[in-house]
Amino acid sequence: MTDDVIYRFADPAALGAAALSGSYEGEAHDHADGFIHCSARHQLGGTLAAHFEGVDRVALAVIDAKALGGGLKWEKSRGGELFPHIYGALPFAAIMSVHILRRDEAGGWRLPEEL
Repeated sequence: MTDDVIYRFADPAALGAAALSGSYEGEAHDHADGFIHCSARHQLGGTLAAHFEGVDRVALAVIDAKALGGGLKWEKSRGGELFPHIYGALPFAAIMSVHILRRDEAGGWRLPEEL
């Protein structure tokens, strides 16, 4: 699998700290699994539904997959589908943009139109 762009949902404060430190180390569930969980574009809606039930605000990092080299692996996950996983820290320089997502009036997520 070779998507040039992958995506990571994260706590906005954790991504803010990564901007200062220069790298994103992931969050508790990433540390437990040994890699940073990411998604391809077509997987974003399912990832939001599966993992962000009680969350009202989340950051979405748009990542240059080519900048990750051998640290990026596509592996089977939810439903046997291949997902991008980052082994090691995510260099903040590989993040092309960050969007803050909030729930809409109906309680659903709306992705930025430019994606």
